[in-house]
Formats: sequence, structure tokens, C-alpha cells
Amino acid sequence: MSEQLILKHLPFIRILPAWAQELSYKYCSKTSNLYIVHGNIRDFLPHKMNEDEFIFVKIQSYISEVLFGNRDIIIYYDRSSGITFCRNSMKQDYLREMKYLFPDKPVSDFLTRDPVEAFNYLEKFFYSTLKDKIRVVLIVDYAETIIPNTDISHYTDEDRYCLVTLKRWANDPMFSEHDVSIILLTENLADLSPRIVGSPGTVKVNIPIPDEKVRESFLNYLYKQGKLLLADNLDIRKMAQITGGLNLVNINQLAAESYQEDRPISLEYLKRKKKEIIESEAIGLLEFIESEYNLSMVSGHDFVKKRFKSAAKAIKKGRLDVLPMGYLIAGPVGTGKSFMVTAFAGEIGIPIVKFQNFRSKWQGVTESNLEKILNILKAMAPVGVMIDEADAFLGNRHQEGDSGTSNRIFAQIASFMGNTDYRGKIIWFLITCRPDLLPIDLKRQGRAEEHLALFYPETEEEKIDLFETLVKKLKIKVSKNVDIVKLFEENRFEFSGADLESILIRAKFLATMNNHIIITEEDLRQTIRDFIPPSYPHEIELQNLVAVLECTSREMVPKKFRDYDRHRLVEEIMELKVLLGEKDSLET
Repeated sequence: MSEQLILKHLPFIRILPAWAQELSYKYCSKTSNLYIVHGNIRDFLPHKMNEDEFIFVKIQSYISEVLFGNRDIIIYYDRSSGITFCRNSMKQDYLREMKYLFPDKPVSDFLTRDPVEAFNYLEKFFYSTLKDKIRVVLIVDYAETIIPNTDISHYTDEDRYCLVTLKRWANDPMFSEHDVSIILLTENLADLSPRIVGSPGTVKVNIPIPDEKVRESFLNYLYKQGKLLLADNLDIRKMAQITGGLNLVNINQLAAESYQEDRPISLEYLKRKKKEIIESEAIGLLEFIESEYNLSMVSGHDFVKKRFKSAAKAIKKGRLDVLPMGYLIAGPVGTGKSFMVTAFAGEIGIPIVKFQNFRSKWQGVTESNLEKILNILKAMAPVGVMIDEADAFLGNRHQEGDSGTSNRIFAQIASFMGNTDYRGKIIWFLITCRPDLLPIDLKRQGRAEEHLALFYPETEEEKIDLFETLVKKLKIKVSKNVDIVKLFEENRFEFSGADLESILIRAKFLATMNNHIIITEEDLRQTIRDFIPPSYPHEIELQNLVAVLECTSREMVPKKFRDYDRHRLVEEIMELKVLLGEKDSLET
């Protein structure tokens, strides 16, 4: 019977988007009564009418009109609206039956907002329709408010009732036989009780953020209606490419604002609005990395720059398949690791975002936040993702004390990073001065597979180049008579790019106090003489050694470490860890 039903509807199913096809196949196969539709459910959903025409509707209308054709009984429920119906005729059929079953009850009771009463009445209605072989579909919106993801010991009696009722409905063979289906709607799967999500009888269907083809169709739809104004430097195809990560509601809002202001959408305006919208949609969990610099503003680190320039060339040629899944960028503090990635962002012309803290003390919120972030990243592709202080930020598989949340989060990130479907589409940049503390799971091939290391400048030439680059970056005016080589010879302490940048800022301040704009050699001499770099010699040495250990090319390794064999490196690292009291990491 189920195979015949699928064959009957096959021509129709094939014109549906992938998620709707999946839902239709599962429904026609009669293998489940309970479905969870999650993801981009608050968007306009496209239904293809023919090769060139789409209609765009909301989720309830899509399920009712497109998937079920408004036939038989389609019921909606949420805590705000109570029990409502797709059509008034369906409402009248329901009320007539309920008045028959409960003659003493007022009609308003049957449309209650209270979930316990609503589920009780609906169940009675479901069973009363079985004899008539009427198809019934119940769509429960904001399902996370009915069966939230929290420990069951925190459930109220109402929550427990709803959970048990839904589990009974999901496993009721009478519902399967007589075509009674329940569809739960939620944006994040992690917001729902795992007892429902993890049930083998529950079908889960994800609605993705629209891809470029759907965005282009929607923009054409707006253009034909005369509601899309574009500047000369932007066309529909280009706009469809740039709006990756935005859903159709976002795009419609952007177009409507432009139309109301009678201001055509320019390339610059679009990029700015996209940044604002995505950061807002991500509720502060992602930050766009914007750079006015490219790799030419990075001093030294020639090997690393060469690698990144090659990657940038591959991206511009569209050869995303040859790119690594991710980069591990190691090196002691102050070597410009984050700036290197920021400069790479300016080089490649694709967006790079930075993970913000998505963890929460409330159960289920951390998983929900991560689910939202990963969905946005998939829609934004191609995109770079920067995680600073990755060793502390990502954790590992064996963390304790938070009911397993950190373990699940780590496993979810590691799995997502290793998905080869996103090679070249989502590029990871894990930045750390302690790569030894980063779990091997993330450093292996297929995840952060390209290991790069940055070190302090060694030669006079490297120091001079760093000085000149920072002067240009900071837009500082320095006297042409400054003998920077002589100043370096007078002060032979090892310094980082961050140290030198601090010196230049202080020298600029001193020059200002002395009432001149151009920094003189004396300003620099006084500043350098007064400057005491932060002194953490053992920590810096440890950071240098663990970065050397991660290097996969001798060209990256500073000369003073090139004669070290691996055994000697490991011994010195172990000794420094003992000296610093790092007992927990001695097995590294």
C-alpha cells in the first residue's frame, strides 16, 4: 500500500525541494506518526510551479497547501493561538464532533490554548475520526515550549503530560493505520526534549537556509513585482551570490527597506546589511572579520604567506577542492597569528567570521546555539571560520562537570569540521600558542590538516622589515634620519611584533607630548630604553618549542631550532611543563 502511494505521488514529489521530498517519502511510507521539522522554518518556502516560476509561502501554508493540498483535517496548535484550522470548514467539522462528544462544554473550550486541555480534546477527536478514515494532520508550532530540552526532573506536570502524550501518539499503530500525523515545528532541534528527538519512531527533517539558486529565484520574483531596486554595480546574479547566509525573509526585508527609501541596493550597502543581519541572526555568536589589509601588510613569515597566497589563488580560480579543510596556526604570543588570518581575509574576498562564546550555563542552550551557528555557516559557504585561543575554546572529548555538554559539543564540532562535503566551502583557522593542548582529533588530516607556525623575527633584516611594516600599518610618521639598525644593536632583547607595535605607539605618544608630529630617533631611543617587555621566559620558550613540534616544513622552523631532533624537543617540552607545574598535560 505504501509503495503504491509513493508511486502515485512520485511526479509531484520530484518537483519539491529536498527536505519536502524527504518528508513526503516518509509520510507516504506510513512508517511514522511523529515528524519534527526544524531549521529555517520561519522563512518563505519556495514551491516550484514550473521551470521558471516559484511561489513563496510560510511553513504552515506550505505543509497545508503544497504537501497536503488542504484536504481532510489540518489542525494548528501553539501556546499563543490555541487550536486553529487551515480552513473554516475543517474547524466546523471539529467543533461539530466535539460538541457531540462533550455536549455540556462551551465551544470556546475546544479551541483552548492550554496544552493539557488541547491535547486531551485533540486525542478524543483523533479517535473519533478513525472510523471515517479521514486524514488528520496536527501541526504544533514552537514545540520547544511544549517539550523543552531540560532534565526531566525539572519538568512540570504539564510538561510531563505533553511528553508522554506525544510519545504515545508517535507509537500508536491505530494512528499509523488510519492516517493521523503530528508535525512538530522548531528552529533548533537541540531545543526539544532528547526523549522525543532520539526516539526511533520520530522522523527529523531539516529545512536549510536557501542556496544561491533559490535566492536568485526569489530575487527574480521580487524584480518582476517591481519591488527590487538595484544600483548599476549590482545585478540579480551577483546579489544572489553575495547574500549567502541570508534567508528569504532577510532578503525581502532588505529589498523592502531599499524600496521604501527609493534607494537602489549597491554592492557596499548589501555587504554592510548582510553583516548586520547575520550577526543579528546569530544573536552575537558570530562576528564578521573585516580587514583593510592583505598579506602584503604581514612582515616576515614568508613560508606561511606563500601558503596563504597559494590558497587565495586557488579560491579565486574556483578550485575549492584543492584547499585544506582547515589550518592550525601556532606560535608564541605576539607573533601576529590573528592578524595573519585577518590579512588573509582581505586577500581572498570571501567572508571570515569569528566564533564568539556560545556556551551557556542553561541545559540545552549551548547545543542550540551551536546548531544555529553551524546552520548559518553552511548557508554562508564559502566562508572562513576563525577560532582564537582554540585550545581553551574548543575543549576536548573528556571534559567533566557539565553533564556531558562539553563532550557533546566537542564531538559535534569535530564531526562538522571533518565533513568533506564542505572542503573549500568552510575553511577553519584554529589559532593557538599551545597547540600541544589541542586534541589530536582536531589536528589530524581531514580537519585542521595544514599546520603553520609563526615565530619572532631573528635577523636584523626581519626586524627592519617588521619595523617598516608596522610604521605603514599604524600610519605613523618617522624621521627619515632614524638609524633603526643602530637602535636594534643597542637593544638586543628578543621582541615580538606586539612588543614593537607597543614601542611605536609609545614613541608616537612621546612625540606628541614633545609637540612634534614626526617621531625622531631620540623619541624611539628613549622609548626603547624605557620599554620592559613582559617577561615570561619559560612560557615563551614552551610556546616556541610546541610550535616547532607542530611544523611540517623545515622552512618554517627558526634556525636556532633546526638542529633539534624530535626526541630532544619532547624532552625539553616535558622539562618546561614540569617547571611550570603542568601536571595534567605531561602525557602530551
